[in-house]
Amino acid sequence: MFGGVVSVPTNSPHLRKSGSRPIVFDLGTTELGNSAEEDFLHFIESNEMKGVSTSLTSVAILPSPVLLWRFKVLLFFLWGFICCKIGWDSVMRMSADLRDLFLYEAFLYYNPLLLVTMMVWLWGINLWVFAQANVGYAKIFDLDQSHLAHREIWKCATWMTIIVPTSMTAYLYLYSHGEVSLAASQPVLLYAALAMTLIFPFDIFYLSTRYFLLRTLWRIVFPLQAITFADFFLADILTSMSKVFSDLERSVCRMVHRQVATIAWFEADSVCGSHSIAIPIVLVLPYIFRFFQCLRQYKDTREKTTLLNALKYSTAVPVIFLSALKYHVFPDKWTNVYRPLWLLSSVLNSLYSFYWDVTRDWDLSCFTRIFKFSKPYFLSHILYGRKWVYFWVIGSNLILRCTWTYKLSAHLRHNYITVFTITALEMLRRFQWAFFRVENEWNKMNSKTNNQHSMSEMANEEEKLLNSNGHSRKKLDATYSISSFKLYDFNLDYEEAVKKFQFEKK
Repeated sequence: MFGGVVSVPTNSPHLRKSGSRPIVFDLGTTELGNSAEEDFLHFIESNEMKGVSTSLTSVAILPSPVLLWRFKVLLFFLWGFICCKIGWDSVMRMSADLRDLFLYEAFLYYNPLLLVTMMVWLWGINLWVFAQANVGYAKIFDLDQSHLAHREIWKCATWMTIIVPTSMTAYLYLYSHGEVSLAASQPVLLYAALAMTLIFPFDIFYLSTRYFLLRTLWRIVFPLQAITFADFFLADILTSMSKVFSDLERSVCRMVHRQVATIAWFEADSVCGSHSIAIPIVLVLPYIFRFFQCLRQYKDTREKTTLLNALKYSTAVPVIFLSALKYHVFPDKWTNVYRPLWLLSSVLNSLYSFYWDVTRDWDLSCFTRIFKFSKPYFLSHILYGRKWVYFWVIGSNLILRCTWTYKLSAHLRHNYITVFTITALEMLRRFQWAFFRVENEWNKMNSKTNNQHSMSEMANEEEKLLNSNGHSRKKLDATYSISSFKLYDFNLDYEEAVKKFQFEKK
């Protein structure tokens, strides 16, 4: 019969292999089937004698994807252990009096890139949750079909996780072993490689995504056009990474002035020192960009809430510059005048930002559905509909908003471990902020679409009703005309009958 399964001897050495499947032929007779079977077996045997692998053999030797994934994870942890071991041994080789300075300088060059890597990992988790909760983030951010999903984002984060600590380990090892010039080249090569990868003009390594990122950054710096959701969403993320940009500026400054792996930067009043005026300027730039975005939105929409939002970002300016004044005024004047003003502006900025997050960006007037996944997950069972999730989000947002001013204050940045921890916590706050901000925008878009559909349906029903009323009115007018005509005829008959009766009576 057509499509029948050919019977093959089970003791055939060619088909008794793992992963083999029954072979189906479209033959009319058994004799044709037997001849085709012999031809197929002869073809396999001749290919094996020639060293040519068949599809059955290639399928059989492919490793399991789970096995590959476990092997990659094992290599990743092995690499991490080797980096930690080499880095620790390198630090222990340094003398105790130089160890802190050595770690501080190494931390300055690499902690911005480590924090950026952490943010990329968190953004991949955001996209995964959006996909599971059926939130159309591609429509919200106006992304094309070639946009990166969470898997591609995690691949980029994985490579960054491998490259940045490897360069840091090489820097520690070379510096501790006396190869100062080679050690100084490590952060320079890393920064140059990352910059070239970002602006590389050829169609490799996600060109469309890199172009979208660079174009959005350009629109943030120069808000000469209408502000989109992607523009101010990325600008809000940049405000949380202001400390990262400040450290990047310090690192590039030392690379340009050839102060890497030296103690020339140790002078606080030097061009790349801790008292430089460039530090508060770089810290305030993301807030200035966001401030002008709000003014542009007010110009386009005339909504007064955009002016209140601009006022929120302007409250970060005194926090940054009042803190920087400590190194440029007398100590008594700082203690009696500028320090109380700095504390007041910090409290005002933290509370104002917290209020705006909860009431405007999130709109938690009703429970969110962001963690209601389309497929049953253990994470969804834990988070969806639980009140403690919202108490945690609101409470942690308030606490981290208050500690957030610590990283904006230049005079509190001596303990680099504490500043790194607070900056990482700020990114975690922004990570959980992104869930509710994107979902709030998605709900607004859906409600707007539903309103448009309802308005169009109402317009269609009203048009149908008007058409039906017009038809009834015409029918009524026609009936009225006919009735009037009949009544007119009846009146004429009545008058003639009366005249005739009077005439007969006479």
